[in-house]
Amino acid sequence: MAAIAYVLLLAIVALGLPLASSLSARVNDEVRSQAQGQADLVAATAADLLPTGRRRELAVLAHTAATAVRGRVLVVNGSGVVLADSAGPAQVGTNYLSPARPEITRALAGHQVQVQRASRTLGEEILATAVPIIRNRVPAGAVRVTQSVAAVHAAVRRVELGLALVGAIVLALGLAAGALIASRIARPLGRLERVARRVAGGDLSARAPIEGSREQRSLGASFNEMTDRLQRLLDSQRAFVADASHQLRTPLTGLRLRIEEARASGVDPSVAHELDAGVAEVDRLAQIVEEMLVLSRAGERELPGEYLQLRGVVDRALVRWRAMATERGIALEKGHTDDGEVWCAASDIDRALDVLVENALAYAPSGSNVKLTCAEGTIEVADWGPGLSAADDQSIFERFHRGSAGRRGPPGSGLGLAIARELAHEWRGEVALRNREDGGALATLTFPEHPRGADLAKS
Repeated sequence: MAAIAYVLLLAIVALGLPLASSLSARVNDEVRSQAQGQADLVAATAADLLPTGRRRELAVLAHTAATAVRGRVLVVNGSGVVLADSAGPAQVGTNYLSPARPEITRALAGHQVQVQRASRTLGEEILATAVPIIRNRVPAGAVRVTQSVAAVHAAVRRVELGLALVGAIVLALGLAAGALIASRIARPLGRLERVARRVAGGDLSARAPIEGSREQRSLGASFNEMTDRLQRLLDSQRAFVADASHQLRTPLTGLRLRIEEARASGVDPSVAHELDAGVAEVDRLAQIVEEMLVLSRAGERELPGEYLQLRGVVDRALVRWRAMATERGIALEKGHTDDGEVWCAASDIDRALDVLVENALAYAPSGSNVKLTCAEGTIEVADWGPGLSAADDQSIFERFHRGSAGRRGPPGSGLGLAIARELAHEWRGEVALRNREDGGALATLTFPEHPRGADLAKS
């Protein structure tokens, strides 16, 4: 809208200024030409009236001409004596042949004169036009037309104001038309943008209305086709993962039972070691299947949110993981905690935090400590493990990517951090992992502030 106003204003200025200048010059020339024409007309008529002394007719002639030019008309004889004055009879008989009125002197000498000068009697600038009255080819008198320069300028200003008014009307009409056209274009695009935001937020049932111009209707139809296809693909993917996970659980459970049964029947120690390794691999495969199922369902669950005290979330995690930490010779400690709260489902924040604590315990060396702290919507998990390599960066959050430390360290599925971030994103939160300055890694789980009473919908 601002661009339309700018273009319209630029066009009006570009066209209006030259036009105003041209019309102003034309009005000024018209005033001068009209004065000259009326003076010539009066002089031609007065040439026949001077010898007969028909002053009444001269007075009528002067008054008529003065009305036409909106000025004052004087008729003088060859000696400069006033014979007729449109302003009234007061000056009739007065000699106007003087240095203060040079235009009359020059007109009586046979010259046509048009000058702008100051009038001492009126105290203002005037435009004086004087022409000789020719009789028998010699000047027998003169006609003088005087007009106020201020009046001429006022006429010019009226023309300029008229142009400015026309320009303002054109600008207003252009803005109104531009606003109407812009709204007709913007409204469908605005609704399409809102639908796109809903789709980006996970609502794949949202569809764009087919409206607007032909191009906009085509865009809306293409957007809906894309969303339909995306929904079908995601539904197929989730259905496949869910079915595969369900179908794999039973044979994995049966395989584990068979290996345990073989182990319990009494075998050679070397075979028993291999069977134990087989059980561990089956357990790892079962964990991967379970985590894939969690990821496939992320974004489509409808868990209720609630206000959670971060201190309570940290305390629950300490209870859940203290036994494992003790078993591994690691001190699981509670650092500084405040009374901050977040809006989230308790199961989601607990599971996301469990991933971070489990990672810290897996990579922290025996004899070290893992510390949990919380403040202002953020929970931090600090360890003294190997930390991150420069090549890991954000790739550690990719599914099945374990990073350089993970490839050298304890076994895992490579899905934990992906799950933690996915669960945090459902509540507009974020998970980050970086190296600490004094060694080890620092994992953070952050949620935005949500004052009580605010809109607490998922992102």
